[in-house]
Amino acid sequence: MDANFVKAKLIEVLQTVQSLSGEDCPAIDGGTKPAEALPKFTSKVWPVAAGMLGIALGKSIPCEANIFVDDDTKVPLAINQTVALVLKILEEQEAQETEEVCAE
Repeated sequence: MDANFVKAKLIEVLQTVQSLSGEDCPAIDGGTKPAEALPKFTSKVWPVAAGMLGIALGKSIPCEANIFVDDDTKVPLAINQTVALVLKILEEQEAQETEEVCAE
């Protein structure tokens, strides 16, 4: 999957989440950290946004995957970092699916 496609869908999802929340949405680019830059974009909203992104991509992003904050350092991730993480998650899922098919 193309990083630019994932990035565009992620930005669309974040804009939709902010709109549905009745919040303003500042300009979002690759360096934007949604957890810091978007009003009321909190840990309660992150799983919903991740699920919406999964739907937009036609893939499944596990609900336990925090794609907006680094699990180890607890530092908010920028859009470009989130895109890289999502691509990694999707690649791991595809590899696992391939292994399961080959094992059958």
